[in-house]
Amino acid sequence: MARVVVDVMLKPEILDPQGQAVQRALPRLGYEGIADVRQGKRFELELEGPVDDAALARIHQLAEKFLANTVIEDFTVRVEETEEVTPV
Repeated sequence: MARVVVDVMLKPEILDPQGQAVQRALPRLGYEGIADVRQGKRFELELEGPVDDAALARIHQLAEKFLANTVIEDFTVRVEETEEVTPV
């Protein structure tokens, strides 16, 4: 089984109030030197078949139409290696 990850982030020109709130809180919590924080979403999709060009094209289409609002968000699609777990 393969895992495809879709990361969705606000476009750089879009205001990110949640990221700004986290950034302002960090110094009060003792975390210095962080210049910017942006908030996003991560979707993990487990595929039953092979991850070929056709499967990635379908995932890209899914992300563009359903997972991301492409007016204000960008997204990336990538394959993540999964470890096979053997039952003990």
